[in-house]
Amino acid sequence: MDVKELRQLTAQELLEKEKQLVQELFNFRFQLGTGRLENPMQIRKAKRDLARIKTVLREVSKV
Repeated sequence: MDVKELRQLTAQELLEKEKQLVQELFNFRFQLGTGRLENPMQIRKAKRDLARIKTVLREVSKV
């Protein structure tokens, strides 16, 4: 996910994406624990995307 794309979304859409990523990250961690996760880099990518969304949300809330 690119920051430029995220900045074009509304606050509500960002919150929805945040919820989706939190759920996705939970599922990845669960799969990792059970040994079913094929690509462990998915966890890293999800965490970084979540951080990007939270940063953009923080920027939007200040304005």
